[in-house]
Amino acid sequence: MPEAARPAFYAARRGQLRDWWTLLHPPYTAWHLAYVVVGACLAPRPSVSRLVATVLAFFLAVGVAAHALDELHGRPLRTAIPGPALVGAAVLALAGAVVLGVAGVARVGPVLVPFIVVGPVLVVAYNAELFGGVVHTDAGFAAAWGAFPVLTAYAAQTATLALAPVLVAGAALLLSWAQRLLSTPARTLRRRVGAVEGTLTLADGTEVALGRDLLLHPLERALHALSWAMVALAAGLAVARLG
Repeated sequence: MPEAARPAFYAARRGQLRDWWTLLHPPYTAWHLAYVVVGACLAPRPSVSRLVATVLAFFLAVGVAAHALDELHGRPLRTAIPGPALVGAAVLALAGAVVLGVAGVARVGPVLVPFIVVGPVLVVAYNAELFGGVVHTDAGFAAAWGAFPVLTAYAAQTATLALAPVLVAGAALLLSWAQRLLSTPARTLRRRVGAVEGTLTLADGTEVALGRDLLLHPLERALHALSWAMVALAAGLAVARLG
């Protein structure tokens, strides 16, 4: 697929398996799973098994279910995945995440119950734009995909909450808010803008022709860099705390 025609900078060429890869939004899914790792590593004695289970639950809920529901709503990634397959993937993935959460209650305790309830509600409410779209906002995205993973991962490790994970959840919220502020105009430029015309006149009189790529590339390069930065940060914390 030509670069200009791709619905996202991470979109693969069209094809059955490649469409599923694109559906996962790989850099964004990795970014939000990094929040899970960061939250878990704040625990005094993080458990590898609990971390793996939490990462898997969020991969199913966010990486698969949320993105499948999003693709059902207007086909923003232009995949050829059949609607029933998207519905099936969303239902099975969300059910799998809930099963992992319920299994965690037996080990961690009832503190996980609110997270098990709120998580699926956020996934469905955000992507289906329920409750008048109140969750489908910049703030809703930042809270659901940024702060919530940090708090859930810490609670899964310690069966409680503390000031440190709340502060880090605030940082994750702001980072996800920044992600949204960058990705929204980037998506608009890629998927809805056909051409950009005009010039920029610099202070020395130099004129620079405006174009779609001139506006789009800085946004996407920033998103790409931030996603890798979060993954590297999470990996470093995991090696330091679990190695």
